[in-house]
Amino acid sequence: MLSAGYLKDASDPQWKDDAGMKKFMAFIEKYMPGANISDANLVYGYAAAQTMVQVLKQAGDNLTHENVMKQAASLKDFTPDTLIPGITINTSAADFAPIEQLKMWRFKSGQWELFGPIISAEPSG
Repeated sequence: MLSAGYLKDASDPQWKDDAGMKKFMAFIEKYMPGANISDANLVYGYAAAQTMVQVLKQAGDNLTHENVMKQAASLKDFTPDTLIPGITINTSAADFAPIEQLKMWRFKSGQWELFGPIISAEPSG
């Protein structure tokens, strides 16, 4: 079985020693004890929240709508803790899609195994 994605699976043992997933798990243990970590929405929400924090950091003290939106459209190689290594968030005034990369997975020996290069929707050049 093959699939592709951009998020780590919190219930997958391959990430147990990953620094980013350790931060995620500490957050879950502190603020959502007993949460079902196999729910991909938790991992996604954590990445989205980290991205929003980055936007606000970039905005600094200028928290006007215009500046926050400008910063949201100015993310460069930002990597939330729960994204698969090599996948980054990039936005611009002409491209608001934050994630345009995937990594292939195959189900092997009872677990998902990453393989191959990062697949990018961005034009190479």
